[in-house]
Amino acid sequence: MQPLLDGANLRIERGERVALLGRNGEGKSTLLRLVTGELEPDAGEVSVPEGMRVAELPQELPEKRDLTAYQVVAQAFPETGRLLERFNELSMTASNEDDLQQMQKVQERLEALDGWLYDQRIRTVLEQYRINPEARLDTLSGGWQRRVLLAKAMVTDPDLLLLDEPTNHLDVPAIQWLEGALAQFQGAVLFVSHDRAFIRAMATRIIELDRGALTSWPGNYGQYLDAKDKALADEERQRAEFDRKLAQEERWIRQGVKARRTRNQGRVKELEAMRAERRQRRERSGKAKIEVEDAGRSGKLIAEAQQAGFAWNAEQPLIHNLDFMLLRGDKIGVIGENGSGKTTLLKLLLGDLEPTEGQIRRGTRQEVAYFDQLRGKLDPEKTAFENLSEGRETVEVNGRSRHVMGYLQDFLFTPERARTQVRMLSGGERARLLLAKLFSQPANILVLDEPTNDLDVDTLELLEAQLVEFKGTVIVISHDREFLDHVAGSVLFLDGLGGVHETIGGFSDWRREGGQFPAEQPAVSGSGSGRRSDSGAGTSQSSGSRAAPTSGSGSGSGGNKLSYKYKLELEQLPQRIRDLEARIAELHEQVSEPDFYQQDNDTVQKTLGELSEQESELESAMERWVELEEMASG
Repeated sequence: MQPLLDGANLRIERGERVALLGRNGEGKSTLLRLVTGELEPDAGEVSVPEGMRVAELPQELPEKRDLTAYQVVAQAFPETGRLLERFNELSMTASNEDDLQQMQKVQERLEALDGWLYDQRIRTVLEQYRINPEARLDTLSGGWQRRVLLAKAMVTDPDLLLLDEPTNHLDVPAIQWLEGALAQFQGAVLFVSHDRAFIRAMATRIIELDRGALTSWPGNYGQYLDAKDKALADEERQRAEFDRKLAQEERWIRQGVKARRTRNQGRVKELEAMRAERRQRRERSGKAKIEVEDAGRSGKLIAEAQQAGFAWNAEQPLIHNLDFMLLRGDKIGVIGENGSGKTTLLKLLLGDLEPTEGQIRRGTRQEVAYFDQLRGKLDPEKTAFENLSEGRETVEVNGRSRHVMGYLQDFLFTPERARTQVRMLSGGERARLLLAKLFSQPANILVLDEPTNDLDVDTLELLEAQLVEFKGTVIVISHDREFLDHVAGSVLFLDGLGGVHETIGGFSDWRREGGQFPAEQPAVSGSGSGRRSDSGAGTSQSSGSRAAPTSGSGSGSGGNKLSYKYKLELEQLPQRIRDLEARIAELHEQVSEPDFYQQDNDTVQKTLGELSEQESELESAMERWVELEEMASG
């Protein structure tokens, strides 16, 4: 068995923020456990200078969640935490002399341990992180639970902070808050992450675990990518030269009797050494092979919402006044703070929920494959093979019968890992298994709820490419900013007040259009309720208008700088652009039909001419929209 770490050397200096990269299963979490002392190395040593404090933010959320935030953070000081908890309990329930005596003993021990100082430190950190000390963990979202765990790590004032996939379960404001908190941290940080935007923002150095070797790459993530490409190309050339020379020596040793009689013993020994070196070579593991099972085309319309909304109660609707059309082939990214209604929006569009106001019309021939954020579709007690096969030996993928074991190998499962219970798999392996299960189902609509959690960068990039090439419809809920930039044709932002706002492009385009999350905005002055200002302002028109440039249209500040005629034209342009886009999409669909050019020449030329004309009109409309927007804002 190959070692996970082979002669690894690592030194971390105070103030560094070091990103640990590597494919799933390479041993990144194992390295973190070596640093914490949870594991002992088979060879060599791991040393932390005496008096240095190491804290960690684990990858998994705690199983025991009936504790308050205060109790969780107090666990950072085991004895003191238990005493503080006991003192608080007795102070609330003491009713006799025995209780008072116990309380006295607890108080004396706390004073001996400077326990009240720790109590103050715990409450100060909770206040800094805006966490209610009495909030029970099981009532908090995944993002807030991560925040409590980070408070537990930071309350010890560590010299080295270890983070294992810290952005999992966090929405974008929480990720950016984490980036800010870590930027102010004076100690060293060693973190494992596959969130490329987070790595770009945080890392001052990259270390990579690849085939047992640990390599340090000075500089930021962009410099690492350039240097890594060059290093891989150099390695490929060196190996090719080595293999050429080895093949030459193998031919020499197999020559006839005369050659063997006179062969040089030194050369023979050199050949034996080369053979040994070749046997020890560790090849890079292959890339996952993701192939989407196509169910045939759905109807052109996927869903159309008209003044639609949904509310669990009448006080605050999750979705309100939604006007939106989803068409076949759209690639939609859905963003918003945790609890803003993203999953509810998906269920409304796909028919799992019916609107409590307005109406939603849905299309035909829809085959939906759903990637579950909580991995609920995997049975933890069954093996990876059993979860995928469901009693079958083969699966059908794009008209081809594939053996389940061979199909799992496409997703980097060895036969041994395929026979492993899901509860024993890493987070990355579970994500890949769910992708394998998802893509073995015929689908023309892919719905992915946080698909990037736990996936390594190579698999992420392959998934991005497959989603872009997929002919059907893709709806993605994600907090991975770079993933959305690469996949989404437009972004739906839920402002948390019922509004749904659409912007053409990915996350960065939404930002450029002025997009902000409620947590990033100042409270509205003079508002008795203290509610934040509308997060969609400046990103698009009213709730959920079809993908078209609508920033500031007919509602924005500066609209009064236009005459009534130009203002009316600016308000009408988004609908004109949407109509043109829809017609162009229809014409492109006609032209791409296999038998299009088998029609008579007049019909072909008429269609191509209309397509050219519509595209020219769209370009003119977009230019006019930009011109009027500049007039309005200038």
